[in-house]
Amino acid sequence: MNHPVIGQYIPADSFLHRLDPRAKLVFVFVFMMIVFLAKNAAGYSLLVGVALSGVLLSRIPLPMILRGIKPVLYLIILTALLHLGMTRGGDVWWELGPITVYEQGVVQATVISLRFLILVLMGTLLTLTTSPMELTDGLERLLCPLTRVGVPAQDLALMMSIALRFIPTLWEEMDKIMMAQRARGADFDSGHLLRRVKSYIPVLIPLFISAFRRAEELALAMEARGYRGGKGRTRIRELRWKKEDTILLVVLAVLSISLWWLRG
Repeated sequence: MNHPVIGQYIPADSFLHRLDPRAKLVFVFVFMMIVFLAKNAAGYSLLVGVALSGVLLSRIPLPMILRGIKPVLYLIILTALLHLGMTRGGDVWWELGPITVYEQGVVQATVISLRFLILVLMGTLLTLTTSPMELTDGLERLLCPLTRVGVPAQDLALMMSIALRFIPTLWEEMDKIMMAQRARGADFDSGHLLRRVKSYIPVLIPLFISAFRRAEELALAMEARGYRGGKGRTRIRELRWKKEDTILLVVLAVLSISLWWLRG
């Protein structure tokens, strides 16, 4: 609970926790598409405001959320550095030997990094405030219309839920393997980049073996309990659409229209 990762659920009594999972899924999926409508500072300010409002409504401390998305921050920084060094255009802002940073590179790095951070933050809020079981039920209900054309909605929802559930499990497993390797003298922090990459090979191999073993154990457990897909299944929890869920979708519609208007 002190070191959450993407995919981990944190129980709490907040506005976001009480929302219907279908409403949250629709909001996040549409939000991830309309993020690309932002073309100026006003649009990105609006998106940042919505993301920060979600953090406040979740009642999850911001440092805890930042620890959860910390692994992705390295990828964001790397992406920003690539844009700074490779994008040309505008005035020269900084020059050191063969490295030249242009104005357009700074703008592009800022936009891409901010967009990526907002997307990761919203996806993290979804998993932090929605249990895997609720995600499964919500995805299954949203995909139910596709069963008429032969799409196995129940199986797809279960696969997505299991994938999200195993992210923190595999993360903890990797941490244990790395501590065991360090106890045997392994060094993951020194040397050049290629050496550091090679040092992780002894971690990845047992991690993959552990993942396959867990998948096999889960499959055997499901078969032993008579799981046969969605046929004839009943639900102990029934999803109920509330007024707050409708308000959330209204906010989504207003946000989409506002971003489209701000583009001009």
